[in-house]
Amino acid sequence: MDPELGKASSSSKKDSWKTVLLLAYQSLGVVYGDLSISPLYVYKSTFAEDITHSETNEEIFGVLSFVFWTLTLIPLFKYVFIVLRADDNGEGGTFALYSLICRHANVSLLPNRQVVDEELSTYILEGPPETQNGSRVKTWLEKHKNLHTALLAVVMLGTCMVIGDGVLTPAISVFSAVSGLELSMSKDHREYAVVPITCFILLCLFALQHYGTHRIGFLFAPVVLTWLLCISSLGIYNIVHWNPHVYQALSPYYMFKFLKKTKKNGWMSLGGILLCITGSEAMFADLGHFSFTAIQIAFTSLVYPALILAYMGQAAYLSKHHRIYSTYQIGFYVSVPESVRWPVLVIAILASVVGSQAIISGTFSIINQSLSLGCFPRVKVVHTSDNIHGQIYIPEINWMLMILCIAVAVGFRDTKHMGNASGLAVISVMLVTTCLTSLVMILCWHKPPILALAFLLFFGSFEALYFSASLIKFREGAWLPILLALFLMIVMFVWHYATIKKHEFDLHNKVSLDWLLALGESLGIARVPGIGLVYTDLISGVPANFSRFVTNLPAFHRILVFVCIKSVPVPFVPPAERYLVGRVGPPSHRSYRCIVRYGYRDVHQDVDSFESELFTSLTEFIRLEAAFGRRRSSNSSDSSSNCSECVLTVVGRNSRSEGDGIEMEPLGVRQGKRVRFFLEDDDTVGGELDKHARDELEELNAARESGTAFILGHSHVRAKSDSSIMKKLAIDVGYNFLKRNCRGPEVVLRVPPASLLEVGMVYVL
Repeated sequence: MDPELGKASSSSKKDSWKTVLLLAYQSLGVVYGDLSISPLYVYKSTFAEDITHSETNEEIFGVLSFVFWTLTLIPLFKYVFIVLRADDNGEGGTFALYSLICRHANVSLLPNRQVVDEELSTYILEGPPETQNGSRVKTWLEKHKNLHTALLAVVMLGTCMVIGDGVLTPAISVFSAVSGLELSMSKDHREYAVVPITCFILLCLFALQHYGTHRIGFLFAPVVLTWLLCISSLGIYNIVHWNPHVYQALSPYYMFKFLKKTKKNGWMSLGGILLCITGSEAMFADLGHFSFTAIQIAFTSLVYPALILAYMGQAAYLSKHHRIYSTYQIGFYVSVPESVRWPVLVIAILASVVGSQAIISGTFSIINQSLSLGCFPRVKVVHTSDNIHGQIYIPEINWMLMILCIAVAVGFRDTKHMGNASGLAVISVMLVTTCLTSLVMILCWHKPPILALAFLLFFGSFEALYFSASLIKFREGAWLPILLALFLMIVMFVWHYATIKKHEFDLHNKVSLDWLLALGESLGIARVPGIGLVYTDLISGVPANFSRFVTNLPAFHRILVFVCIKSVPVPFVPPAERYLVGRVGPPSHRSYRCIVRYGYRDVHQDVDSFESELFTSLTEFIRLEAAFGRRRSSNSSDSSSNCSECVLTVVGRNSRSEGDGIEMEPLGVRQGKRVRFFLEDDDTVGGELDKHARDELEELNAARESGTAFILGHSHVRAKSDSSIMKKLAIDVGYNFLKRNCRGPEVVLRVPPASLLEVGMVYVL
C-alpha cells in the first residue's frame, strides 16, 4: 500500500481541525500514557549500578544527550514520520504489518486463501508500479517455504514481547510512582510500604478490568495532560533555577564523550536509557483508534517537548547536586521541590495507572489478533462496550497478568531489575517492527530495496546497540522477558502447528459431494425438521465429522448449512461483505455452504446475532439467485450439481447488484468482471419471485421456527506411531495439554449447550 493511502484511509476522521485536535487530545490517555511516565525511572535505572554521577557532570550530560537523540530518532523520525504510514486501512501494529505482507505476497501459512477475498473493499493492493527488484524479493519470499515460517516466527516473537511488556510495564510504572514515598520514610519502613502499596494498586487495577475502561476512559486524557504539564513545568523550573546551560548537553558530542569515559560500563548503562522510549510502539499499535494526523500533532506539539523538558530539568538539578547519590538513588522525585512533592506523587500514581491500563488493553488486543491466525489457544473474549469498538477483556489472560505483575513487583523490589527486563522486551518489539516495515517498503510501497535496506540498517543498528546492552543484563532481570517469550513461543508454535496439521487432515479426509447427494430414504436416512449448522474449517467439500455424524445417527436436518468461520488478512470485513453463500448440491437438497469472514480486529458476533444474520444471508441468496435467473432446477444433472459446489455469492443484508448480475465466482479462478453490492432499505430483490424460490423460502422459515442445531467436531489428536520424538511431544503432550486446559470451540463460538451436537473425531497427524 502506498504511504499516501494510509492517510486517505482515515480521512473520515479528519473532517475539520476541531475533530483532529479533539482526537489528538483523546490520544493522550490511550497512546501516550506509558511513554509519558518514563521520566519516573530512566535516570534511576541508568545510574543504578554501572555508572556513577561525578562532579564533572560528564555522565549526566552524556545520558541526557543519549535520551534526547533516542527520543528524536525512534519515536519522532521512525514512528511519527515513517512507520505510522505503514497502516493497514488505518490500523497499526505487528499484525497490521504482517497482514500487509501476506496480502502482497503469498507467505501466509493458513491454507484457506480464496481469490474472492481479494474483492473485499478493505483488501487494498493499490500502489505504484512494482519494481523489478521488488518483484524479485517477492518471488524469493514466496518460493522458499522456510521463509514463511521464519516470518511468522518473527511476528510471534514481537507478539510474545508485547505480552511480556504487559507484565513488566504495570509493575515498573506503579512501583516507580509509589517509590516517591521513600523520601518521606526511614530506610527501615520503605520496604514495608512501597511494595505492599504497589501490589494493592496492581490488584485493584486488574480486578476492575472486567468492567471495561469506557466508564472511566474520559479521565485518562486529563490525567496524562496534567502529568505532562506537571513534568514540563518542573523541567523548566529546574533548568532556570539550577543550570540554564544544560541545553548544551543536547549536542551529540556528549554521547561520544560519555562512551569514551565510561567505556564498557557506559555501554551497559544504555539499557536504562532505553526506557525513555517505552510505550513508543503504542503510537503505531493504537493508530486505528485515532488518526495519523492526530497522533502526529499530539506527539510533536506536546508529548515530545514535555519529555525533553522533563529530562533536561532532572539533568540540570543533578548537575548541581553531586552528593545526592550517597543518600538516595538518583530518581525523579529528588528533583521535585519539597513543597509540591505530595501533589506530584498523587498525579504520578494516577498517570502510572493510566499507562498500565493502556498496555493491558493492548495485550488483550494482540492476543485476540493471535487467535485469528490460529496462533494462540482458544480463550474467552468478552466485549465490554457496545459502543466502543475494540474494548475487550480476556478473563484468563487478565488473572495471569495480575499474578505475574505482582510476582515481578515482589520478586525484584527495585527499579534496576525491572528496568532491565522491560527494556529488553521494548527493544525486541521495535526491532521486529523495523524488520517488518522494511519488507512493507519493498512489497507494498514498491520502494527500491536499497532504500528499505538503508532504513533497516540505520534504525536497526541503533536498536541493536540498545538490544545488546539489554541482553548483557541477562542475569540482572533481562532473563524474565526471554523466559516468558520462550514459553509463549513454544505454546504458539505447538498450537499453530497442530492447527495446520488438523486442517491438512480434514482436507485429506473430506467426503465427496456425490456421497452426500446419494444419502436418501433408500438408505434409511431421514431429514428431520430444523436447521443444522455444521461447523468446519474447510472452504469446500463435506467435512469428515459430518459423515461420522450421519453414520452414527442416520438423520440430518431438512436445511443443512456447512459453516466455515475463517480469518482474512485485513483488519475489518464490512458486514455487507462478510458472508459468502453457495449451494451444496441441487436446490432440492436444501444444503448450503456459508463462509463467514472476519478480519483480525473484527468483533465476533454472539450466537443470536450470528444466527439471525446467517438466516438473512440465506434468504437474500435465494432471492438474488431467483431474481437474476441463476437458479438451477431441482432435476439438475450431476455435473451441474458438482459445479454448484464451486460457486459462492457475496451476500450482504438487503444487497443488490450495481451491474447486470450477482457475483458468482468459482473458487480459485480469477474472473475479469467484478460486481459489488450495496445496502438498501428495500426488503425485496428483483420483484416477484418464482414458485421454487417461494417454496424454498417457506421451507427455510419453517426450519428456523423448528429450531437450530450446532454440529461441532470434538477432536482427539495423536501423532502417528512412526513420528519423531519432538512431534510426539508437541502433539501428544503439548497440544493435548493445551486443548484440555483452554476454552472449547462451543464457548468461543458462544453456542448454547441445549443446541449443541458434538461429533467425536480422531486425528492421527
